[in-house]
Amino acid sequence: MTIISRKKKEKIDRLAELAARDDERGVSLWQEAFRRLRRNPAAIVGAVVLGLFVIVSVVGPFLVPYAPEAQLWKGEIRVGFIPGVRAENWFGLDHIGRDQFSRMVVGARQTLLVGVVATMIGLAVGSLIGGIAGAAAGLGGRWGRAVDNVLMRFIDMLLAMPSLLLAISIAAILGASLTTVMIAVGTVSVPVFARLLRGAMIAQSNSDYVLAATSLGVRKPKIALAHVVPNSLAPVIVQATLTLATAIIEAAALSFLGLGNNDASIPEWGMMLADAQRYIDIAPRLAILPALGIIITALGFTLLGEAMREALDPKLRK
Repeated sequence: MTIISRKKKEKIDRLAELAARDDERGVSLWQEAFRRLRRNPAAIVGAVVLGLFVIVSVVGPFLVPYAPEAQLWKGEIRVGFIPGVRAENWFGLDHIGRDQFSRMVVGARQTLLVGVVATMIGLAVGSLIGGIAGAAAGLGGRWGRAVDNVLMRFIDMLLAMPSLLLAISIAAILGASLTTVMIAVGTVSVPVFARLLRGAMIAQSNSDYVLAATSLGVRKPKIALAHVVPNSLAPVIVQATLTLATAIIEAAALSFLGLGNNDASIPEWGMMLADAQRYIDIAPRLAILPALGIIITALGFTLLGEAMREALDPKLRK
């Protein structure tokens, strides 16, 4: 064996050894996105905020020192004076002698419940409309395009109205209740999910795997359900995270306007913010605390959602 051949063999052996050490396998889109999220400071901050919010919402109501509806210190409330922070009341009292800390913790659960349920309503209905329209437009031929036009004109009608005005109109028609707020806020988010999923499905319908499946004789409904829809869900899931922030703010706005839960014994941050307006000159903390809760929670969802969009969208990856 010549010297050159021996050197080539040694080089090949070294490359083979390095390849053997590198046991990394190919990763899916979601695994790669998770890796990017772990390196994103905004995603970490958002995840920490949301983690604390969920823990407080789920566990907090079982650990509060007082019942949120109990007016244990009503006798201490006087005209122009509401007791503030002290040892037995960490956030002070509200205007009728209830513990503000207990009400903030229990109100977090109501706020999370409204935001999640409203987002799920919008996601379910919007994905159904957008999925049908996307499948019809991308794979349905002439009749499919007609179905797509009808559904999209309905979505355009919803988009024509300002979101908060539409939510107020629905809540006013159905009557003030927590369920009404969920339905109203969920309806507002339907057009966003519908158009997003429809656009993603139309883009996926021009992919090579759709052409291959069609050439093999696979039926178009099966292609849409088994292949196109799963590959189009990533932007919809990211949008759901961003919509949660909007849902919390809009739900608080409806409660602030008196269209939310009409049971004053059940605390909710938007309703607490509305009640505090009459006492903002003598106890501004009654408005500041629920407002900070809404802002920080919405910011956490927004940070995590934007980070997920950067991690999943190749055009936005850093």
